[in-house]
Amino acid sequence: MSTDIPGIILAGGLSRRMGGGDKSLKMLGGGSIISLAAARLRPQVSQIAINANGDPTRFAELCLPVLPDTIAEFPGPLAGVLAGLDWAAGAGAGHIVTVAADTPFFPRDLVSRLTHAAAEQDSPIALAATSIQGMKRIMHPTFGLWKVDLRDDLRAALNDGLRKIVTWTDRHGAAVAEFAVTPHDPFFNINTPEDMVEAERILIAGRQ
Repeated sequence: MSTDIPGIILAGGLSRRMGGGDKSLKMLGGGSIISLAAARLRPQVSQIAINANGDPTRFAELCLPVLPDTIAEFPGPLAGVLAGLDWAAGAGAGHIVTVAADTPFFPRDLVSRLTHAAAEQDSPIALAATSIQGMKRIMHPTFGLWKVDLRDDLRAALNDGLRKIVTWTDRHGAAVAEFAVTPHDPFFNINTPEDMVEAERILIAGRQ
């Protein structure tokens, strides 16, 4: 069921390990990687926008708004979060959820779990994580719930040179929602040609 929270697909990376270009537009299982991400996100949110820089028409097939960074020199995913927060503020939304464009198998209950974690832990931010018993928790900070009221604080931090997501989220006591890694890591992201092969295997196995 859709929530009243907009979703932002972060597609602002430079794709260096894939040889440049937009890795999210590479084909996987009959559609682009980003189209798979959008299809997975759509039932969980009220509306979707893409954060990306450059020519927005390359995403025309998705029929979604494209939001460029408002901070110069590609400062990283937090700039995409800020672009999404500003866009959502204009639409009167109180929160956004972000997902990465190169991670097409993220959980189908991502938004509900993040929302629950934020409420339970009384935090304006909730981030996704995975953990295996006896091993260190792995954070996935591009998958998060963000309160729109934080946008001016984030803008100031970016203008001061901050780039690492968890450095900023730790300041606000971000909540954490943990997800299982079976039958596969739901936050498996595609960075290399070898990752594309593995993603095809996941699709064929029907484990997504």
